Amino acid sequence: MKLLLDECTPRRLKREFVGHDVFTVDDVKLKGFKNGRLLRAVAGNYDVLITVDRNIPYQQNVSSLGIAILILAAKSNRYTDLQLLVPQALEVLKTIQKGEIVRVES
Repeated sequence: MKLLLDECTPRRLKREFVGHDVFTVDDVKLKGFKNGRLLRAVAGNYDVLITVDRNIPYQQNVSSLGIAILILAAKSNRYTDLQLLVPQALEVLKTIQKGEIVRVES
């Protein structure tokens, strides 16, 4: 699966998603794009956007964009806190479908 880590997600989390092709927003030169513009730019090119932005479900209509969103909701956005959610996230990635928004939390 082709994953994109949002810029608010620690870069080193990239290595935790073993078995997937993982890119950061910075890797693909989309740093600074706001949510709507970012989603339109990556739709169809990535399967899942991984983010810590809990407001996306209220701001974006993802169902028509051809991408899924996985929200990591830990007690902070630090790598150590988010890393704890990776096993759950990997399970979600087995079944997530384009157009879905799934929240993984501790």
